Amino acid sequence: MAAARELRRCAVSPTGKHTASIIFLHGSGDTGQGLRSWVRDVIPNGLTFNHIKVIYPTAPSRPYTPMRGAHSTVWFDRLKISQDCPEHVESVEAMCSTLGAVIQEEVDAGIPKSRMIIGGFSMGGAMALHLACRHHPDVAGVFALSSFLNKDSVAFQAVESQIQKGQRLPDLLQFHGTNDDLVLHQWGQDTEALLRKAGMTTVFHSLPGLQHQLSQQELEILQDWIVRKLPIIP
Repeated sequence: MAAARELRRCAVSPTGKHTASIIFLHGSGDTGQGLRSWVRDVIPNGLTFNHIKVIYPTAPSRPYTPMRGAHSTVWFDRLKISQDCPEHVESVEAMCSTLGAVIQEEVDAGIPKSRMIIGGFSMGGAMALHLACRHHPDVAGVFALSSFLNKDSVAFQAVESQIQKGQRLPDLLQFHGTNDDLVLHQWGQDTEALLRKAGMTTVFHSLPGLQHQLSQQELEILQDWIVRKLPIIP
């Protein structure tokens, strides 16, 4: 559990009894508090629920190759921001372990993984996909906003392996702006298509004119999807 305590985080408590949890991961260079504030600015209720706790962890600061080795709060390293290069698997694996401890904290508090959703924006969405597809396929769902996986991602192989073993996988909800010039819309589409081909159940929403940002429309759709996946327990 030491790894989980290394991560700063903020959390939005439910207004009623806590029976489910969401882990929402920020994009590169941001913080959990920054993402929480951004969500609150975009959607009127700020993704607040009666029964669901929303956890916003902050990635540790580490050297980031696309910034010529300068430190940034990133979940893992990349060789470059492109879908056509190899993944930095070592740093992805290390963070899967760290965030896995955050998930375990919720389990220890009485929230089963079947009552959890993992998701994120940009790099946070990619991190969420690694967690859900490879290490925690028993969560209730996974979402990715303006995100992509490298074309040779080990996540695709993991989904195929899970399907061949007859094991379940969480449903994926994905959003991407058509005018995103940092993480191209096509990269998001390619990620969804490869995950669907591997056997995952996916829904992809294209958001016309949206750049690399959150929108009220996507957060409202996301909120409704979350409540369907994690309904109030009578």
